[in-house]
Amino acid sequence: MMNNEMTLLYNYLLVGALLFAIGLIGFIVRRNLIVAFLCAEMMLQGISISLVGWGRYLNDWGGQMLVLFVIAVAACEAAIALALILMLARRTGQLDMVDWQDLREDGIPLYVDQEIPEDPVEPQAWPTLTQAGGMPKTDEEKLLHRDRI
Repeated sequence: MMNNEMTLLYNYLLVGALLFAIGLIGFIVRRNLIVAFLCAEMMLQGISISLVGWGRYLNDWGGQMLVLFVIAVAACEAAIALALILMLARRTGQLDMVDWQDLREDGIPLYVDQEIPEDPVEPQAWPTLTQAGGMPKTDEEKLLHRDRI
């Protein structure tokens, strides 16, 4: 019985750690505010799963009760995040976190984003349809030249 409970605890902790790690990597790597807040929520869910696992293993309801408080705090955080995202979207027209630079403290230098230069993209010639009732343009030389004979 003890071995089965220990295996179950390890599975809970593994899933919780994976969720937390994925959320942390996403929070650090991405600059979009919506993705950053979703990654923060994912980290909270990873912690919640770990707390539930420990609560089940120790036969204590403390972990589950703490998870209810974490869910309540996450709901409040989501409401504040939505208000911030809507404010930023109306103000700048995009959801890049670098646009919050005017809120920094005095003496802190501007964040300068160094992007990798993109390869020049050649414009593509897309085929177009002719207008209704019109004849398409044809190349007379291609019509008269028979390269297969």
